[in-house]
Amino acid sequence: MPAGRVVQRLIVGFALIGIGFSFAYATAPGPGLRSEAYLAVDAQSLAVLAQHGDPEVPRPIASITKLLTALVVLEAKQPLQELITITAEDYDRIKGTRSPLVAGTTLTRGDALKLALMASDNRAAMALARHYPGGRAAFVRAMNVKAKMLGMRHSHFVDPAGLSPENVASMNDLVRLVRAAYQDPVIRDYSTENEELVRTHSGTVRFRSTNALVRNDAMPIALQKTGYTREAGRCLVLVTPVKGRPTIFVLLNSQGKYTRVADAKRLRHWLETGKPLPARAQRGNPRAG
Repeated sequence: MPAGRVVQRLIVGFALIGIGFSFAYATAPGPGLRSEAYLAVDAQSLAVLAQHGDPEVPRPIASITKLLTALVVLEAKQPLQELITITAEDYDRIKGTRSPLVAGTTLTRGDALKLALMASDNRAAMALARHYPGGRAAFVRAMNVKAKMLGMRHSHFVDPAGLSPENVASMNDLVRLVRAAYQDPVIRDYSTENEELVRTHSGTVRFRSTNALVRNDAMPIALQKTGYTREAGRCLVLVTPVKGRPTIFVLLNSQGKYTRVADAKRLRHWLETGKPLPARAQRGNPRAG
């Protein structure tokens, strides 16, 4: 799997620095991205390589929330092979989004976690929280405690899927979240899977990644998570090598359906070469979410 090879290259020398770190800022001409706010940070030195927008302002982050959900699930050390069941309680009552995971579907906790990260399935994320000790309310409390432990000073969470616009974080907070998530091999692997066949209550369903970049060998992705709500716009965080060094990208509030994918390509190309990406190379995969 390409993501596995990427991880092997990037994880060497990628030491986690304590949550009390501060960012070192650099000034450079912008790469001409179309996302409202973006940040690129060297994952080792924390030097800012590109930035637009205040990195301390909290913004809605939509399904990027699911990276924090994954951390809370895995730290609870509940068995990934344990079966959990989707119920009507897991349906989206905020945005009305749909899912092939109809009530009555039974799947392993590990499969639910993979679908939440890879396919950004909201019912999977809600079911994971409901099966947490103490239920969903306890899970959300654990999310906010974990965010504080990571030093996410401008973050707040009210649901595990990212459906509420009250799920907010700053770009610097998201760098902290991505760095923490990257330490876990399960999150790295699940978030960079391309597709997964899952036997649901109504039959076998093929789930695909919401991020076309995981199918693009030209831009290796070691960890990623997409997000979209009307309030947040289209968002993306990822880890990718830039000049051989692991680099964290945060792209927020892209209004075009494929712009976040094109922006990630533009940003990496600009950081690698100092030149804008040719227009023909900016197109995203039309199947991307």
